[in-house]
Amino acid sequence: MRTFESVEAIEAAVGEDLGTTDWVQIAQERVDRFAELTGDRQWIHVDVERATASSFGSTIAHGYLTLSMLPGFAGELYTIEAGSARLNYGLEKVRFPAPVEVGSKIRATPRIKEVRPVSAGTQVVVSWTVEAEGAERPVCVAESITLVLP
Repeated sequence: MRTFESVEAIEAAVGEDLGTTDWVQIAQERVDRFAELTGDRQWIHVDVERATASSFGSTIAHGYLTLSMLPGFAGELYTIEAGSARLNYGLEKVRFPAPVEVGSKIRATPRIKEVRPVSAGTQVVVSWTVEAEGAERPVCVAESITLVLP
């Protein structure tokens, strides 16, 4: 676990990988709970029988479920304690190059991409690559932005 206690410490880490998380298995129960919470009940996520007969061969996780796991992944590897508060500011360049088959395991690797001053404080941009065990392509690539308030 890496702790960043100042903006300067974050700036010094630009370009560094912050490690790789443990594998997390994506069970159908997790996908079903996400579907209930979001109202996204598309059959490819929740209808096991129909999805098994599809070209995917199984149900697949929502892309946004994978994306929503980034804060938990971050908590495994690093924390930012600089400033008076840290807020999720947004995302840039989110892509889902490959599906996450239900039952597979995923893990994430973050890298600090950029630190930029803004009128409200400092934005920290972290580039994420999420991979599925045994997959050739990542299942999610994204850039998250944290606003560090003075």
